[in-house]
Amino acid sequence: MEIIQETKDAISLVFEQPENKITYKPGQFLTLIISVSGKEVRRAYSLNSSPFTDEHLSVTVKRVDNGLMSNWLPENLKVGSTVKVMAPTGHFTTEYKKENKRHLIMFAGGSGITPMMSLIKSTLTQEPESICSLIYCNRDIDSIIFKDQFEKLQTTHAGRLHVIHVLDNAPMNWQGYSGLLNHDMLTKLFERIPDWGLDKTTYLMCGPEGMMKNVDTLLAARNIPKEKTFKESFVLGTIDKDSKKEVAVTAGEKKDREVTIRYDGQEYKIMVAPDHTILETALDQGIDLPYSCQSGLCTACRGKALSGKVKLDEEEGLSQSEKAEGYVLTCVGHPMTDDVVIEIG
Repeated sequence: MEIIQETKDAISLVFEQPENKITYKPGQFLTLIISVSGKEVRRAYSLNSSPFTDEHLSVTVKRVDNGLMSNWLPENLKVGSTVKVMAPTGHFTTEYKKENKRHLIMFAGGSGITPMMSLIKSTLTQEPESICSLIYCNRDIDSIIFKDQFEKLQTTHAGRLHVIHVLDNAPMNWQGYSGLLNHDMLTKLFERIPDWGLDKTTYLMCGPEGMMKNVDTLLAARNIPKEKTFKESFVLGTIDKDSKKEVAVTAGEKKDREVTIRYDGQEYKIMVAPDHTILETALDQGIDLPYSCQSGLCTACRGKALSGKVKLDEEEGLSQSEKAEGYVLTCVGHPMTDDVVIEIG
């Protein structure tokens, strides 16, 4: 393993491929499993590497206040360390075709740039007729992750990658944009990037919840349809998980309910208490189901409800089409009927 210091508070971990190579799609994430003080901790980190351009797998970790894993990793990992990981997963991805001709407009904030880097490298190499425009928001110039890499990519793929930096605190000699990404700024930014029309344009966003909500509002004001926008969330934000859980269990009769889980060729039946999630109950009973964030955002625990009704504390991680198809998240899911059957994987 190699460790790259990207900024003062962000590092990239480059993992050598094992003998049985790990396959993944651009934009997906890797869940790291670390033992901290004798307790297993799992956290999902987006891959900045591309399966088309990079030999090894690489994730970027940015320190956050009181972040257990994000602070443990830079303080304890050494070059050559071995880390246990889960298979890559995530739905913030796309299929690449050489004949595609599209424009990806990306909004990123802070470490939200990580999956964008994977998608950008993949698009530039796999779709010669497609282009990418990136609007990247940061606190200051020293907080820009992959700054040098983006400069090189813009030179190598001249005219096909447009990177626009927006800083909260800009230096005196800053020639770019600074301040809040508001309607006036977005209008000016859109004047600087190519207009390929709605049919050929897709909008992607990843970063702080506040930034993404703001971008959502701004795009809606420009009459951009919801089905043209995609986002990846890293943190739970301001949602009070416990209060949401109370809403979930009071929506139906408070009682233990049986849930059938089909996973990895096995079938398990568990009794889930009103104040517990399906995942919590399964883990307590020694059933090693896949999971990572436990906040309903990373979707590592996603399963399909074949029958019954499941109430979710948090639905941000699922798209409208996934909800319509019956997908649920076990880490924030509560059974509301006695006939819930969930198939995972």
